[in-house]
Amino acid sequence: MIHLSAQVESFTAVQPEIAALSGEHYDALALDKELVPLDPDWDRYRELDARGQLCTVTLRAQGKLAGYCIMFVLPELHYRTTLSAKMDMFWVTPEYRGRMGGLRLFRTMERELKRRGCRRMFVGSKLHRDTSRMFEAMGYRHIEAWFSKVL
Repeated sequence: MIHLSAQVESFTAVQPEIAALSGEHYDALALDKELVPLDPDWDRYRELDARGQLCTVTLRAQGKLAGYCIMFVLPELHYRTTLSAKMDMFWVTPEYRGRMGGLRLFRTMERELKRRGCRRMFVGSKLHRDTSRMFEAMGYRHIEAWFSKVL
């Protein structure tokens, strides 16, 4: 039996592992690939990490990276006394789905963000790979819908 563990890690430390999975993540979820190429600004991620404005939780199977969740942690512009976290991305590799990995990722993220003093956490789901059921089961409310248009 494979054991999955979720833990908070430094983005800077795990960035090479995340980079190795980012192509698979992009291929599976990104839309408009012909117009919006994958080109992460790893330097900016590391800057945010160094300032404590990034929270990274990893999912591991016997030490191997099996998934990750990255959140931006900042005071809200409309509510500057409220520290909030907004999801940048999350990914669980296909071979480890259906093993409660997503739940482990987000429960660990919630604990860490609460420890950091965050009052609110915002997450999202791609409509073409919908994870809304998991978020609703975890007590999240559907509060907004976003739309995209290629210009």
